[in-house]
Amino acid sequence: KDAVGTQGELLVTVSDDHTAYLWNPILSTKPVNRLVGHQQPINFVAFSPNGRYIATASFDKSIRLWEGRTGKFIATLRGHVGAIYQVCWSADSRLLVSASKDSTMKVWDLR
Repeated sequence: KDAVGTQGELLVTVSDDHTAYLWNPILSTKPVNRLVGHQQPINFVAFSPNGRYIATASFDKSIRLWEGRTGKFIATLRGHVGAIYQVCWSADSRLLVSASKDSTMKVWDLR
């Protein structure tokens, strides 16, 4: 299922308080869920192209994966030794690439 449908579009906001919020502004002025778990500020957030996942990248050197419709936590990806600045999904939503202050990029296979 896509993140966009009869329920409206979803969006995610992030803050330097280490949290993110999943919103459905068409249906409510209250967030769908509060995404917690990062230990430092979140740098970047991206929905997978199919809308099934959300990835958050943080100064805490981790990526956290969440369900795209509910914001439920799925997993933490670790491997960088520096802050993660950005993530990008493959077109089929199976791969995630992360770029870090440690001068590396990592490809994560999420199958």
